[in-house]
Amino acid sequence: MEQPVRRLALIGAGVLLLAFLAVRYRSAPAALPDHAFPIPGEPRRLMVEVLNGSGRVGLARTATRVLRRGGLDVVFFGNAEGKPGKVTQLLVRRGDSTAARRAARLLGVGVTEWAPDSTRRVDVTVILGADYAPPADALGAELGGLLGR
Repeated sequence: MEQPVRRLALIGAGVLLLAFLAVRYRSAPAALPDHAFPIPGEPRRLMVEVLNGSGRVGLARTATRVLRRGGLDVVFFGNAEGKPGKVTQLLVRRGDSTAARRAARLLGVGVTEWAPDSTRRVDVTVILGADYAPPADALGAELGGLLGR
């Protein structure tokens, strides 16, 4: 009677050991082809927030699309507080001015200023002014989205 119980205990311990090893050393699942798309841009993500300070409706969303197409990671967009501004400002929050220069080049406008603020958790804050005119293809994409095309 003692022999079968001992044999079952050994078999159970072996099964538990194999299950533990299978879970512990399993390989990561392979990526599905054409499933995950990398975020465009540089190895170090340049994170940007876009605020509409122009008073024109929808401008932050349109500028966000322009910047994302250019490889910047826009993590937030919305409206700026205060009166509408005339000039687009690019506020460097952390790091160097690389992201601000790229954003200014993509937007076609902007004055870069140093305004460190580690609580924002972005490299650059873009405050769109009245001087920003989105490219025609960005407006077409925006209108197409509104019209359901």
